[in-house]
Amino acid sequence: QVQLVEAGGGLVQAGGSLRLSCAASGRTVSSSAMGWFRQAPGTEREFVASISSSGHSTLYADSVKGRFTVSRDNAKNTLYLQMNSLKPEDTAVYFCAGRPYSGYYTGERDYDYWGQGTQVTVSS
Repeated sequence: QVQLVEAGGGLVQAGGSLRLSCAASGRTVSSSAMGWFRQAPGTEREFVASISSSGHSTLYADSVKGRFTVSRDNAKNTLYLQMNSLKPEDTAVYFCAGRPYSGYYTGERDYDYWGQGTQVTVSS
C-alpha cells in the first residue's frame, strides 16, 4: 500500500510562486505514473499535470501550461509541482496521485492512490 503526503501549500500573492511536494511511503513509486489534480470550492477535481515513471514525459492542463512544472526524484520517492506566476484562479486544494503503470494519465479514475491534499490560496 502506498501512502502519499503533500506539502508546500500556503497563501501567496498573485504573481508569486510555490513549490508543492508529494512524498510517497510504503513502497517505491519509481515505476508509477504520477499526477497532480486540484479542486476549488464548489467544483469538481480537475487534472493539472502528469509525469511518466522515468520523468521524461510530462503533460499539462492548458490552464497551467508554461507556468507550472512537474518533476520527480525517484531516489527520494518524491513528486514536485513548481508553480510560478500564480493567479487567484489557481486557488484550490492540490492532490497528488499515482498509478502503478508507465505512461502518463489525465483522468481522475486512472489513478489508484491519492494524497490528502494541500491548500493553495492565491490572493489578488
